[in-house]
Amino acid sequence: MKLTYFAKFAWGVLLYNLVVILWGAYVRATGSGAGCGSHWPLCNGEVIPRSPQLETIIEFTHRLMSGLSLILIVVLFVWALRVYPRGHIVRKGAGLTLFFIVTEALIGAGLVLFEWVANDASTGRAIAMTVHLANTFLLLAVITLTGWWASGGGVLVWHENRTPILLLVIGMFGVLILGMSGALTALGDTLFPVTSIEQGLAQDFSSTAHFLIRLRLLHPTIAILIGIYLIIMASYLRNTRSGGGIRSFSIALTLLYILQLGAGVINVFLLAPVWLQIVHLLLADLSWIMLVLLSGATLAGEKIGSSVPEITNREFISTIQD
Repeated sequence: MKLTYFAKFAWGVLLYNLVVILWGAYVRATGSGAGCGSHWPLCNGEVIPRSPQLETIIEFTHRLMSGLSLILIVVLFVWALRVYPRGHIVRKGAGLTLFFIVTEALIGAGLVLFEWVANDASTGRAIAMTVHLANTFLLLAVITLTGWWASGGGVLVWHENRTPILLLVIGMFGVLILGMSGALTALGDTLFPVTSIEQGLAQDFSSTAHFLIRLRLLHPTIAILIGIYLIIMASYLRNTRSGGGIRSFSIALTLLYILQLGAGVINVFLLAPVWLQIVHLLLADLSWIMLVLLSGATLAGEKIGSSVPEITNREFISTIQD
């Protein structure tokens, strides 16, 4: 694949959004979501907070990072309009990326304005967290596909790949469900920390426990079932399909998922320290990205991008200025 300036920029946007997502998890894990109060987009009623507490610095930093992410994606979208012809798949990918970053911002704003942050343990927050996770995964998916198509990856072909489509759709839906249950589990770990495994088990099996605590038992079960499915699916695709990086992506997906499961087990025994929650989320995001790439490679038809003109640094600067 030939990496144009646009393709490199798209992959850079993906990498940067991973950093933003991990910092967002740090905000949640440290209980800093209320660092700017119930104000949005202002922070405690100010554009730049004066004499901020640590929680305010953490939350305000996340807002700045998210704002830069929006700017980068607007640049990605405008650049795609300038470089690719009308109807091109990269244009569509960039358009979807812009859509999901806007919805991501709106969901984040809702969490703040409804005060579903810090120590709030309401049903509303739990629902918003699952929606937030789903939107984040979809955002990562469309950025990944935009980078994949800009790098010459083939357009998805639906009518000739019925069995792989079914397998991949089930896999992606399963990972989304797993991610949602993981978001609720992480929220429960933050709101109801324990000092020992015994105390955690007592909470899990208590009939009077908060619903977020009782949900913690479901996540490991879902993770194991989805893991078995993904490993079998990846093996099947690796052995029945050829070319386009399918073998590499399927092996990478398998290894990443196994590492993710291992991190989850260690997370339980170490009582969910913040740093390990971040590592666990990173592995989950990378597994999802690899599943998206495997899907793109498996369903790819005719390759694109070879006829797309390269853009020079001067043309790029002109694009931004215009």
